Amino acid sequence: MKQSIFIADDHPILIKGLTELLIEKKMNIIGVASDGRSALNFIYKRKPEIAILDVEMPYLTGIEIANECKKNNISTKIILITLHKEIDLYLKAKKLNIYGYLLKEFALEEIELCINSVKNNIPYFSKKVKEYIGFTDEDDRILKDFSLTERRILKLISQYKTNKEIGHLLFISHRTVEKYRSKIIIKLNLDPQTNTLVKWVQQNKHLFTISIIIGY
Repeated sequence: MKQSIFIADDHPILIKGLTELLIEKKMNIIGVASDGRSALNFIYKRKPEIAILDVEMPYLTGIEIANECKKNNISTKIILITLHKEIDLYLKAKKLNIYGYLLKEFALEEIELCINSVKNNIPYFSKKVKEYIGFTDEDDRILKDFSLTERRILKLISQYKTNKEIGHLLFISHRTVEKYRSKIIIKLNLDPQTNTLVKWVQQNKHLFTISIIIGY
């Protein structure tokens, strides 16, 4: 049986283009919506297997809908399409276990490949997105290797905070901060010399700004 697909976007031309393309590819489109509130209500009621959502829509964004689905354990696999190329949206999508992430300008070109990947439970994050935001698979792996506390410490190191200052801000002792730093150095396979970690953090500063704020 064909998987059910729902599409929500506030641009009629894109909805028409996606719908016609997917119907032509013999896919099962069960509904469309032009705003976030209608989209969420449809997902609650019909629970489509795949939902293609615009990131920016009236009333609720695609990110907000994905967050609601996650909180309510709705199994719909979400594919986000967006005009925006900022790293924070990309990382939010990763945090919410989004199954697909495409730029609008390439949506018609990539959507079939994305859906086929999602059908096989393989997330599809467009390489074109990573190229635009300068985010690599290695960056992704690094973030996943660190605990939330380690990422907070790395963010504070990027701001040149001392162990004592970091301990004060995180309500832990400076000795505990030292232990965390040692663990981080081992994870990164760095030479445990003075300032080696600071230099590494400055070179990778983009990983420890947005990602900490959203709790990646």
